Amino acid sequence: MEEPNEPPPAPAGPQPLGVVVTPTGDAAVDDGLRRLADADHLAASGHLQVYEDVHRGLRDALAALDRHPGPAGPPATHDNRS
Repeated sequence: MEEPNEPPPAPAGPQPLGVVVTPTGDAAVDDGLRRLADADHLAASGHLQVYEDVHRGLRDALAALDRHPGPAGPPATHDNRS
């Protein structure tokens, strides 16, 4: 029981969520996922900047896939029978 003259307990600070991140094998994506852990040490007001930074990086990684497409698929075959 608290004494009447004691101040109330201080609110708890930011607590890590403890989310486990599995590496994807793509360096840019993995860097972004690791960056999400920065939000664990910030008040909620600081989360937006981290999330926007990660979103921008993931968007850039996806756009890079369009700029550097993978190997071409097998050639199309055409059936010329009428």
